[in-house]
Amino acid sequence: MNKKIITTPNAPAPIGPYNQAIKVGSTLYLSGQVALNPKTMELVNNTITEETKQVMENLSAVLQAGGMSFAHVVKTTIFLSDMAFFQEVNTIYGSYFDEATAPARETVAVRTLPKNVNVEISMIAVE
Repeated sequence: MNKKIITTPNAPAPIGPYNQAIKVGSTLYLSGQVALNPKTMELVNNTITEETKQVMENLSAVLQAGGMSFAHVVKTTIFLSDMAFFQEVNTIYGSYFDEATAPARETVAVRTLPKNVNVEISMIAVE
């Protein structure tokens, strides 16, 4: 297996024993991102809209570091602290994809997320 670690200063540094992404062959596995500002490592979470935008921008930075874009994403997982946030998150998330070619996805509500955020999203992309 040829495993390549993908990192970028344009997304938050890992806060545990993991990497921002791992590329194996033509597949890029992106770790879940939360709404940390990569420059300050402070949470951006005044509103769920603002929080979701920061998550998506962090994912965009990791995709770019791996030589890909949202067009390459084939699978996402969205974790929410409360399903009441679903519509707002879905609206922001959807604005980053072409609906006709959007990836497969699941959205689940969980009891808690790292740093008590409201949304975390992970992705798999393929060249």
